Amino acid sequence: MKASGTDTAAGVEADGQASVPPGVRFGGVSFVWRPWVAGVTLLLAVAGFLVFCLSIGVGDFPIGLPRVVATILGRGEQVDEFVIMDLRMPRALAGLVVGVALGVSGALTQSIARNPLASPDVLGITSGAGTVAVFLVTVSGGVATAVVDSVGLSAAALAGGLGTGLLVYFMAWRRGIDGLRLILIGISVNAVMQAITTWLLVTADIRDVARAQAWLVGSLDDRSWSEVHVALWCTLVLLAVVTCVAFQFKPLHFGDEVAAGLGVRYGAVRAVLLLCAVLLAGVAVSAAGPVPFVALVAPQVAMRLARCPTPPLVASGLVGALLLTGSDLVARTALPVSLPVGVVTAAIGGPFLVYLLVRANRR
Repeated sequence: MKASGTDTAAGVEADGQASVPPGVRFGGVSFVWRPWVAGVTLLLAVAGFLVFCLSIGVGDFPIGLPRVVATILGRGEQVDEFVIMDLRMPRALAGLVVGVALGVSGALTQSIARNPLASPDVLGITSGAGTVAVFLVTVSGGVATAVVDSVGLSAAALAGGLGTGLLVYFMAWRRGIDGLRLILIGISVNAVMQAITTWLLVTADIRDVARAQAWLVGSLDDRSWSEVHVALWCTLVLLAVVTCVAFQFKPLHFGDEVAAGLGVRYGAVRAVLLLCAVLLAGVAVSAAGPVPFVALVAPQVAMRLARCPTPPLVASGLVGALLLTGSDLVARTALPVSLPVGVVTAAIGGPFLVYLLVRANRR
């Protein structure tokens, strides 16, 4: 994916000379200090925390923002602690975790494919997880019941997303990964998975169809602490792996030849990061269902805010959390009827996808 004029101009001074950002070193770790990126990341973190607290305070029993912050810090009243920590915190925290997971997953897939259209939605990862979940919901008895009883629906959906992602990766592999081939195969697999899901819904019992549709649209309703804990720890482990490998991934932006000349095992690095992206998307789907377009929109918005040529991982995760938490707040308060969060994200992501397609066509 080529950098736009705004992106390339960010690192050029007024006299036409390229500016060199200062380097910072802590022990054996060194990185480039970019004040603009750091400032944008800090502002996104503050905005995400404010929206998170506002989302917790809104409800049938409204709680002011200062009381929400005091309760989170352990200084709230007993009534506020019950309402916030027991009733509302699992849903709000699930929105943060799922948003971060989808944002980072989208940033990784778009960076690997070098294409802004590459995301878990387009590559069929979320559709694969949804197909497995719908199959287990609509098919009663036998293996389906045994799987749900033993590992649970969320774990089965995670396995479905992982299997679909690996299928797309191996089908797209031909002496390396080509971004366009990866997207085309992902679109094909996505269409097949959606067709299977539609067939399952058409042939299933109407009561099972209602359960499956409620899961497929993507929702944060009725989240429990157990679901949030699993999603949180899985996301933290995967983010730790991404952090350890991300420094070796940066040379890949200059091409495989340059990366090989710098001693980077680009094939292994790309495979590990793509596996982490698939697992992050699977964790998000298992926790909230296939919430659409967050993984597509968040990295592109973060890239433009941070003025980076490629999607920044930290900013992408924060934009994803802000987008999902804000969409859930809008879905619960701004409309006459409370809607699943996936409806709002689809309304935002659909026009943005059209914008990306028009922009790519003009190039």
